[in-house]
Amino acid sequence: MRRDFEPVEAKVNAKINIGLQIVRKRPDGYHDLQTVFYPTDFFTDYLRISPSEKEIAFQMESQEDLGSNDNNLCVKAFRLLQKDFGISHVEIFLKKGIPSGAGLGGGSADAAFTLKILRDIFQLPINQEKMIEYALQLGSDVPFFLLNKPVYATGRGEVMTPIDLDLSNYRLKIVKPDIHISTKEAYAGVTPRESEVFLPEVLKKEPKEWNNRVVNDFEEPLFPKIPALKTVKEGLYQEGALYASMSGSGSAFFGIFPK
Repeated sequence: MRRDFEPVEAKVNAKINIGLQIVRKRPDGYHDLQTVFYPTDFFTDYLRISPSEKEIAFQMESQEDLGSNDNNLCVKAFRLLQKDFGISHVEIFLKKGIPSGAGLGGGSADAAFTLKILRDIFQLPINQEKMIEYALQLGSDVPFFLLNKPVYATGRGEVMTPIDLDLSNYRLKIVKPDIHISTKEAYAGVTPRESEVFLPEVLKKEPKEWNNRVVNDFEEPLFPKIPALKTVKEGLYQEGALYASMSGSGSAFFGIFPK
């Protein structure tokens, strides 16, 4: 297995969820949902993978306490490929800019980019279907970052259909309050129900027409428990947002503004 590769650097982008509806709870404990994933570089991480004398070396710079390095999704992504292909002697350096506990997919993005870079460095024979299998072992949002373009997602988020959604003519603002919401906490208050709208169809309209039709099911149970979240959303509308919503299971909110 090669050890002489050139270091590979990547700017790792985040995502927002435009609409997020929890359709049903599955027998495996996960939930079926419908959402649209949209990539954004409003926040980014920096990832570098280079040769190492050690089997695996991992370093991270972050302003947040993100726990043990062994639990980092970049390391877990490496271990998955090491188990099947015997790769080794890499150093992974990660500088965090995407806030955690925000619903912006920072950890998931890091994992997906690590999988893609390691596959390319070691020229591993992994097709897209197998990549998605690896990604799902790391998290429900990870497969999206393998495609990294606007998609309508169902299932756990891994059944993806590319859609024609371009927000480049608008200004996107993301606000991350100093509130951490665990995924478990967010799901605890949600009652799954079938969706009354088909998101790709609604999102063909202008953002100002999305209000009350494009919803995030986590907002309703979380707002009474954490009133500051509702205040953030209202603040975006007061600033002139055409549409504002929580992303994922929160706590970040995004607003879509005229340019």
